[in-house]
Amino acid sequence: MMWLTWRQFRAQAIAAAAALAVLAVILGVTGPHLARLYAASGLAACHAHGNCATLTASFLSQVKSGSYPLLYFLGAGILYLTPALIGIFWGAPLVTRELEAGTFRLAWNQSVTRTRWIAVKLALTGLVAMATAGLLSLMITWWASPVDRAGGFPVSLGQLSRFSPQLFGARGIAPVGYAAFAFALGVTAGVLIRRTVPAMGVTLAIFAAVQIIVPGWVRPHLIAPAHATAAVRVTLNDIKVASSGQLTVPANIPGAWVISNQTITTAGHVFVLPDTPACQSGTQQACNAWLASQHLRRVITYQPASRYWAFQWYETALFLALAAALAGCCVWRIRYGRLT
Repeated sequence: MMWLTWRQFRAQAIAAAAALAVLAVILGVTGPHLARLYAASGLAACHAHGNCATLTASFLSQVKSGSYPLLYFLGAGILYLTPALIGIFWGAPLVTRELEAGTFRLAWNQSVTRTRWIAVKLALTGLVAMATAGLLSLMITWWASPVDRAGGFPVSLGQLSRFSPQLFGARGIAPVGYAAFAFALGVTAGVLIRRTVPAMGVTLAIFAAVQIIVPGWVRPHLIAPAHATAAVRVTLNDIKVASSGQLTVPANIPGAWVISNQTITTAGHVFVLPDTPACQSGTQQACNAWLASQHLRRVITYQPASRYWAFQWYETALFLALAAALAGCCVWRIRYGRLT
Protein backbone atom coordinates (compact mmCIF):
# COMPACT_ATOMS: atom_id res chain seq x y z
CA MET A 1 0.00 0.00 0.00
CA MET A 2 2.86 2.38 0.77
CA TRP A 3 4.44 1.62 -2.59
CA LEU A 4 1.17 2.22 -4.45
CA THR A 5 0.57 5.50 -2.62
CA TRP A 6 4.08 6.66 -3.46
CA ARG A 7 3.64 5.71 -7.12
CA GLN A 8 0.47 7.80 -7.32
CA PHE A 9 2.03 10.72 -5.49
CA ARG A 10 5.59 10.78 -6.81
CA ALA A 11 4.95 13.37 -9.56
CA GLN A 12 3.73 15.94 -7.02
CA ALA A 13 6.58 15.06 -4.67
CA ILE A 14 9.22 15.53 -7.38
CA ALA A 15 7.70 18.86 -8.42
CA ALA A 16 7.72 20.06 -4.80
CA ALA A 17 11.34 18.94 -4.33
CA ALA A 18 12.40 20.76 -7.50
CA ALA A 19 10.67 23.99 -6.38
CA LEU A 20 12.33 23.75 -2.96
CA ALA A 21 15.73 23.23 -4.59
CA VAL A 22 15.33 26.28 -6.84
CA LEU A 23 14.25 28.45 -3.91
CA ALA A 24 17.10 27.12 -1.76
CA VAL A 25 19.63 28.20 -4.38
CA ILE A 26 18.14 31.71 -4.65
CA LEU A 27 17.98 32.21 -0.90
CA GLY A 28 21.38 30.61 -0.38
CA VAL A 29 22.99 33.05 -2.82
CA THR A 30 21.39 36.22 -1.43
CA GLY A 31 21.01 35.32 2.25
CA PRO A 32 24.67 35.50 3.38
CA HIS A 33 25.05 39.05 2.04
CA LEU A 34 21.93 40.13 3.91
CA ALA A 35 23.33 38.56 7.07
CA ARG A 36 26.64 40.40 6.56
CA LEU A 37 24.80 43.72 6.20
CA TYR A 38 23.08 43.07 9.52
CA ALA A 39 26.35 42.12 11.24
CA ALA A 40 28.07 45.25 9.89
CA SER A 41 25.18 47.49 10.97
CA GLY A 42 25.97 47.12 14.67
CA LEU A 43 22.37 46.34 15.59
CA ALA A 44 23.38 43.29 17.61
CA ALA A 45 25.04 45.54 20.24
CA CYS A 46 23.01 48.72 19.79
CA HIS A 47 21.16 48.47 23.12
CA ALA A 48 24.40 48.98 25.03
CA HIS A 49 25.05 52.25 23.19
CA GLY A 50 21.46 53.49 22.94
CA ASN A 51 21.59 54.15 19.19
CA CYS A 52 19.25 51.40 17.94
CA ALA A 53 16.86 53.75 16.12
CA THR A 54 19.62 55.30 14.01
CA LEU A 55 21.27 51.98 13.17
CA THR A 56 17.93 50.35 12.37
CA ALA A 57 16.99 53.13 9.96
CA SER A 58 20.40 52.87 8.27
CA PHE A 59 20.19 49.07 7.91
CA LEU A 60 16.63 49.07 6.59
CA SER A 61 17.50 51.78 4.06
CA GLN A 62 20.22 49.46 2.73
CA VAL A 63 17.92 46.43 2.36
CA LYS A 64 15.27 48.49 0.55
CA SER A 65 17.52 48.53 -2.48
CA GLY A 66 18.22 45.72 -4.93
CA SER A 67 16.28 42.47 -4.93
CA TYR A 68 15.72 42.23 -1.17
CA PRO A 69 12.21 43.79 -1.09
CA LEU A 70 11.04 41.50 -3.90
CA LEU A 71 12.43 38.38 -2.22
CA TYR A 72 11.09 39.42 1.19
CA PHE A 73 7.50 39.84 0.07
CA LEU A 74 7.68 37.04 -2.49
CA GLY A 75 8.79 34.65 0.24
CA ALA A 76 5.82 35.61 2.41
CA GLY A 77 3.47 35.21 -0.53
CA ILE A 78 4.86 31.78 -1.38
CA LEU A 79 4.43 30.57 2.19
CA TYR A 80 0.80 31.70 2.28
CA LEU A 81 0.12 30.23 -1.15
CA THR A 82 1.79 26.85 -0.56
CA PRO A 83 -0.76 25.42 1.93
CA ALA A 84 -3.60 26.49 -0.37
CA LEU A 85 -1.97 24.75 -3.33
CA ILE A 86 -1.40 21.65 -1.22
CA GLY A 87 -5.07 21.54 -0.31
CA ILE A 88 -6.20 22.13 -3.88
CA PHE A 89 -3.83 19.86 -5.83
CA TRP A 90 -2.80 17.27 -3.26
CA GLY A 91 -5.81 17.02 -0.98
CA ALA A 92 -8.89 17.46 -3.15
CA PRO A 93 -7.93 14.87 -5.84
CA LEU A 94 -6.70 12.24 -3.36
CA VAL A 95 -10.01 10.39 -3.21
CA THR A 96 -12.04 12.05 -5.97
CA ARG A 97 -9.73 10.84 -8.73
CA GLU A 98 -10.39 7.27 -7.57
CA LEU A 99 -14.14 7.91 -7.50
CA GLU A 100 -14.27 9.64 -10.87
CA ALA A 101 -12.09 7.02 -12.57
CA GLY A 102 -13.93 4.14 -10.88
CA THR A 103 -10.66 2.60 -9.65
CA PHE A 104 -11.95 2.58 -6.07
CA ARG A 105 -13.88 -0.59 -6.95
CA LEU A 106 -10.61 -2.41 -7.58
CA ALA A 107 -8.77 -0.82 -4.68
CA TRP A 108 -11.47 -1.61 -2.13
CA ASN A 109 -11.84 -5.24 -3.16
CA GLN A 110 -8.25 -6.21 -2.41
CA SER A 111 -6.85 -7.56 0.84
CA VAL A 112 -6.25 -3.98 2.01
CA THR A 113 -9.22 -2.64 3.95
CA ARG A 114 -10.83 0.72 3.25
CA THR A 115 -9.56 2.05 6.57
CA ARG A 116 -5.97 1.11 5.86
CA TRP A 117 -6.25 2.42 2.30
CA ILE A 118 -7.33 5.92 3.35
CA ALA A 119 -5.10 5.96 6.45
CA VAL A 120 -1.94 5.27 4.45
CA LYS A 121 -2.86 7.86 1.84
CA LEU A 122 -3.60 10.48 4.47
CA ALA A 123 -0.48 9.72 6.50
CA LEU A 124 2.06 9.61 3.67
CA THR A 125 0.78 12.56 1.66
CA GLY A 126 -0.02 14.58 4.76
CA LEU A 127 3.47 14.12 6.21
CA VAL A 128 5.05 15.14 2.90
CA ALA A 129 2.81 18.21 2.81
CA MET A 130 3.85 19.21 6.33
CA ALA A 131 7.53 18.55 5.58
CA THR A 132 7.32 20.67 2.42
CA ALA A 133 5.78 23.61 4.27
CA GLY A 134 8.23 23.17 7.14
CA LEU A 135 11.31 23.20 4.90
CA LEU A 136 9.98 26.18 2.99
CA SER A 137 9.32 28.09 6.20
CA LEU A 138 12.75 27.18 7.57
CA MET A 139 14.51 28.59 4.51
CA ILE A 140 12.48 31.79 4.31
CA THR A 141 12.57 32.40 8.08
CA TRP A 142 16.37 32.02 8.03
CA TRP A 143 16.73 34.34 5.04
CA ALA A 144 14.48 37.05 6.48
CA SER A 145 15.76 36.83 10.07
CA PRO A 146 18.10 39.87 9.79
CA VAL A 147 15.20 42.07 8.68
CA ASP A 148 12.86 40.57 11.28
CA ARG A 149 15.40 41.21 14.06
CA ALA A 150 15.60 44.83 12.93
CA GLY A 151 11.87 45.23 13.56
CA GLY A 152 10.42 44.36 10.18
CA PHE A 153 10.49 45.62 6.64
CA PRO A 154 9.51 49.28 6.24
CA VAL A 155 6.34 49.96 4.25
CA SER A 156 4.23 53.05 3.71
CA LEU A 157 2.06 52.31 6.78
CA GLY A 158 4.94 51.56 9.14
CA GLN A 159 6.90 48.35 9.63
CA LEU A 160 5.86 44.76 9.09
CA SER A 161 6.94 42.90 12.22
CA ARG A 162 6.77 39.15 12.86
CA PHE A 163 3.41 39.67 14.58
CA SER A 164 1.91 41.44 11.56
CA PRO A 165 -0.96 39.47 9.95
CA GLN A 166 0.94 39.67 6.65
CA LEU A 167 3.95 37.84 8.10
CA PHE A 168 2.90 35.75 11.11
CA GLY A 169 1.74 32.84 8.97
CA ALA A 170 4.87 33.05 6.82
CA ARG A 171 7.36 32.43 9.61
CA GLY A 172 8.20 29.74 12.13
CA ILE A 173 6.14 26.57 12.47
CA ALA A 174 2.70 28.01 11.66
CA PRO A 175 2.93 27.02 7.95
CA VAL A 176 3.22 23.37 9.02
CA GLY A 177 -0.17 23.58 10.72
CA TYR A 178 -1.67 25.45 7.77
CA ALA A 179 -0.43 22.80 5.33
CA ALA A 180 -1.85 19.95 7.41
CA PHE A 181 -5.20 21.70 7.70
CA ALA A 182 -5.39 22.62 4.01
CA PHE A 183 -4.54 19.07 2.95
CA ALA A 184 -7.11 17.50 5.28
CA LEU A 185 -9.66 20.10 4.20
CA GLY A 186 -9.07 19.24 0.54
CA VAL A 187 -9.46 15.51 1.17
CA THR A 188 -12.65 16.07 3.17
CA ALA A 189 -14.12 18.30 0.47
CA GLY A 190 -13.31 15.62 -2.11
CA VAL A 191 -14.87 12.84 -0.05
CA LEU A 192 -18.07 14.83 0.53
CA ILE A 193 -18.46 16.42 -2.91
CA ARG A 194 -16.98 13.53 -4.95
CA ARG A 195 -15.99 15.81 -7.84
CA THR A 196 -12.45 17.12 -8.19
CA VAL A 197 -12.97 20.61 -9.60
CA PRO A 198 -15.82 21.62 -7.24
CA ALA A 199 -13.83 20.18 -4.32
CA MET A 200 -10.85 22.33 -5.33
CA GLY A 201 -13.02 25.46 -5.39
CA VAL A 202 -14.57 24.72 -2.00
CA THR A 203 -11.14 24.01 -0.50
CA LEU A 204 -9.75 27.32 -1.73
CA ALA A 205 -12.78 29.30 -0.54
CA ILE A 206 -12.83 27.79 2.97
CA PHE A 207 -9.06 28.01 3.42
CA ALA A 208 -9.03 31.66 2.32
CA ALA A 209 -11.88 32.45 4.73
CA VAL A 210 -10.05 30.75 7.60
CA GLN A 211 -6.88 32.72 6.82
CA ILE A 212 -8.91 35.92 7.18
CA ILE A 213 -10.91 34.90 10.25
CA VAL A 214 -8.09 33.49 12.39
CA PRO A 215 -5.80 36.58 12.47
CA GLY A 216 -8.67 38.96 13.16
CA TRP A 217 -10.93 37.02 15.53
CA VAL A 218 -9.08 33.98 16.90
CA ARG A 219 -5.39 34.85 17.27
CA PRO A 220 -5.91 37.89 19.56
CA HIS A 221 -7.69 35.64 22.08
CA LEU A 222 -5.20 32.78 22.22
CA ILE A 223 -3.33 34.51 25.06
CA ALA A 224 -4.69 37.29 27.28
CA PRO A 225 -2.93 40.52 26.29
CA ALA A 226 -0.79 42.67 28.55
CA HIS A 227 -1.70 46.24 29.45
CA ALA A 228 0.51 49.22 30.14
CA THR A 229 -0.65 52.60 31.48
CA ALA A 230 1.74 55.50 31.90
CA ALA A 231 1.73 59.27 31.86
CA VAL A 232 2.67 60.63 28.46
CA ARG A 233 3.82 64.04 27.31
CA VAL A 234 1.88 64.84 24.16
CA THR A 235 3.17 67.28 21.56
CA LEU A 236 2.03 67.97 18.03
CA ASN A 237 5.33 66.65 16.70
CA ASP A 238 4.86 63.05 17.79
CA ILE A 239 1.12 62.39 17.64
CA LYS A 240 -1.34 61.21 15.04
CA VAL A 241 -4.78 62.81 15.03
CA ALA A 242 -7.62 60.73 13.62
CA SER A 243 -10.60 62.26 11.82
CA SER A 244 -12.57 61.77 15.04
CA GLY A 245 -10.07 63.90 16.93
CA GLN A 246 -8.58 61.02 18.94
CA LEU A 247 -4.84 61.25 19.55
CA THR A 248 -2.42 58.38 19.12
CA VAL A 249 1.09 58.55 20.53
CA PRO A 250 3.28 55.91 18.82
CA ALA A 251 4.16 53.05 21.19
CA ASN A 252 7.83 52.23 21.57
CA ILE A 253 7.69 48.53 22.44
CA PRO A 254 10.20 46.73 20.18
CA GLY A 255 8.80 43.64 18.46
CA ALA A 256 5.46 43.79 20.28
CA TRP A 257 2.03 43.29 18.77
CA VAL A 258 0.16 46.47 19.72
CA ILE A 259 -3.56 45.65 19.76
CA SER A 260 -4.82 49.04 20.90
CA ASN A 261 -3.18 52.34 21.77
CA GLN A 262 -5.34 55.02 23.38
CA THR A 263 -4.70 58.37 25.00
CA ILE A 264 -6.99 58.94 27.99
CA THR A 265 -7.82 61.79 30.32
CA THR A 266 -7.46 61.89 34.11
CA ALA A 267 -11.12 60.83 34.30
CA GLY A 268 -10.39 57.69 32.27
CA HIS A 269 -12.11 58.76 29.08
CA VAL A 270 -10.57 58.56 25.62
CA PHE A 271 -9.09 61.95 24.88
CA VAL A 272 -10.49 63.79 21.85
CA LEU A 273 -8.76 66.97 20.75
CA PRO A 274 -11.29 69.74 21.39
CA ASP A 275 -11.79 72.95 19.50
CA THR A 276 -9.61 75.07 21.76
CA PRO A 277 -8.14 78.44 20.74
CA ALA A 278 -4.67 77.29 21.76
CA CYS A 279 -4.66 74.49 19.18
CA GLN A 280 -6.99 75.88 16.51
CA SER A 281 -5.73 79.44 16.15
CA GLY A 282 -2.72 79.63 18.45
CA THR A 283 0.91 78.71 17.92
CA GLN A 284 2.29 75.20 18.10
CA GLN A 285 4.03 76.06 21.38
CA ALA A 286 0.75 77.26 22.88
CA CYS A 287 -1.02 74.05 21.83
CA ASN A 288 1.78 71.89 23.25
CA ALA A 289 1.59 73.81 26.53
CA TRP A 290 -2.17 73.29 26.69
CA LEU A 291 -1.79 69.56 25.98
CA ALA A 292 0.81 69.27 28.76
CA SER A 293 -1.65 70.81 31.22
CA GLN A 294 -4.17 68.02 30.57
CA HIS A 295 -2.01 65.36 32.30
CA LEU A 296 -2.85 62.72 29.71
CA ARG A 297 -2.05 59.04 30.00
CA ARG A 298 -1.48 56.37 27.39
CA VAL A 299 -3.09 52.94 27.67
CA ILE A 300 -1.58 50.22 25.48
CA THR A 301 -2.96 46.72 25.03
CA TYR A 302 -0.30 44.53 23.51
CA GLN A 303 1.36 41.14 23.21
CA PRO A 304 5.06 41.25 24.15
CA ALA A 305 7.64 40.05 21.66
CA SER A 306 8.55 37.24 24.10
CA ARG A 307 5.18 35.58 23.42
CA TYR A 308 5.79 35.19 19.69
CA TRP A 309 6.70 31.50 19.82
CA ALA A 310 3.86 30.75 22.23
CA PHE A 311 1.45 32.13 19.63
CA GLN A 312 3.19 30.08 16.94
CA TRP A 313 2.77 26.86 18.93
CA TYR A 314 -0.83 27.57 19.94
CA GLU A 315 -1.95 28.41 16.43
CA THR A 316 -0.09 25.43 14.95
CA ALA A 317 -1.70 23.13 17.53
CA LEU A 318 -5.11 24.57 16.66
CA PHE A 319 -4.70 23.84 12.96
CA LEU A 320 -3.24 20.38 13.60
CA ALA A 321 -6.27 19.58 15.77
CA LEU A 322 -8.60 20.73 12.99
CA ALA A 323 -6.62 18.62 10.50
CA ALA A 324 -6.88 15.57 12.75
CA ALA A 325 -10.65 16.07 13.09
CA LEU A 326 -11.07 16.36 9.32
CA ALA A 327 -8.89 13.29 8.75
CA GLY A 328 -11.03 11.34 11.22
CA CYS A 329 -14.13 12.45 9.32
CA CYS A 330 -12.60 11.16 6.07
CA VAL A 331 -11.69 7.78 7.60
CA TRP A 332 -15.21 7.38 9.03
CA ARG A 333 -16.81 8.37 5.72
CA ILE A 334 -14.67 5.98 3.67
CA ARG A 335 -15.16 3.10 6.11
CA TYR A 336 -18.88 3.37 6.72
CA GLY A 337 -20.24 5.68 4.04
CA ARG A 338 -21.67 4.75 0.67
CA LEU A 339 -19.66 6.64 -1.96
CA THR A 340 -20.84 4.84 -5.09
